[in-house]
Amino acid sequence: RIVNLVARFYPASSGTILIGGHELAKIGTEQLYQHISVVFQQVQLYDATVMENVRVGRKNATDDEVIAACKAANCDQFIQHLPKGYQTSIGEGGALLSGGERQRLSIARGFLKNASILLLDEITASVDPQNQFFIHQALNVLAKDKTVIIIAHRLNTVVNADQILVMDKGQIV
Repeated sequence: RIVNLVARFYPASSGTILIGGHELAKIGTEQLYQHISVVFQQVQLYDATVMENVRVGRKNATDDEVIAACKAANCDQFIQHLPKGYQTSIGEGGALLSGGERQRLSIARGFLKNASILLLDEITASVDPQNQFFIHQALNVLAKDKTVIIIAHRLNTVVNADQILVMDKGQIV
């Protein structure tokens, strides 16, 4: 998949991927991940507080910056209803949250990191319509002035894209 190639989870079998005119294969891993934020369908959350889970996006972020990122990702309202708000432990994998809430926290990480390249893989595939709406609102803001690669099966997920590529069996058709 394209996301796996750009994130360098595995090497390209042929051809060259360029980022900012530089070969992806020649960019150091740490340097690459400073510029990339990835949001997958299956969000990785930890048995820690909301604050700690979002702060994964940028370890040195202040509490105010984490809260601002959560507000931008449309998370603040549901977080305020948690027993201890931002200090609520959400369980392994975010077990205490719905799928859409987990996705929105992952998007909050993206806001906090403020990477220039966003890789989004099926992020609305398993969420209800209300969460899908909130995710789309957040992405419209998050994607501003960034390169965004979205993998989606639903056309409404990519309807505002500058360019839409359709793939079939690993080939652009």
